[in-house]
Amino acid sequence: MDMKEPKVATIAGDNEVDRAIATLVLAFGTDPVARCMYDDPHEYLLHIPRLFRALGTCSFEAGAAQRTNDGLGIAIWLPPGVHGDDRPLEAVIAGSMSGKKPHWYLSLIGVEALHRNKGCGAALLRHGLRRCDQEHLPAYLWSSNPLNISLYERHGFKISGTIQVGSSPSIFPMLRCARRR
Repeated sequence: MDMKEPKVATIAGDNEVDRAIATLVLAFGTDPVARCMYDDPHEYLLHIPRLFRALGTCSFEAGAAQRTNDGLGIAIWLPPGVHGDDRPLEAVIAGSMSGKKPHWYLSLIGVEALHRNKGCGAALLRHGLRRCDQEHLPAYLWSSNPLNISLYERHGFKISGTIQVGSSPSIFPMLRCARRR
C-alpha cells in the first residue's frame, strides 16, 4: 500500500477557519484533558469550539495555521513574538524554557478521529518544523494525550516536565531544540 504524504496548506478565510475548528473539535473528542474540562458532551460541544477559536485567532491572523489539503488535519502554530490570549499558559511556557528566547509554540494539532494514523499529523509537524529549522528556533508544545508523545518524540521533542492539578489528567510540556537546516 503506497501511502502518499498529505499536502499542507495555510488556512485562509473564515470558511477555512470554521472547518479547521470543526476538525479540531472532532480530533479532541477523546482527549483526556479536553474531556476532563468538559465531560458532558453538550458542554464540550458548546465550549470547546470557542476555546479552540480563541487559541487559534492569533495563528490564523499571522498566517501560521495549516491544514492538510483534505482538511482532516490541523496545526495551530504561533510564530515568535505572537502570543495567544492564554496569559497563564504563556507564563508557564516561558518559565520552563531556557531564558525567554524566541520560539514557535504549537498551540493545537489534531486529526479527525476516523482519519488518524494516515500521516496527516506527521505531515503537519514536519511542515511547521521545517520553518523552525529555517529560522533556527526551538519549538514548544503541550501534549495533553500520552498516546501522542511518541509522535512528538519522533520529531525531536523531549518532555520537559509534567503538569497535573489535583486529580486532573497530566499535561506534558515538550521542547524541540533549535536545529539548522
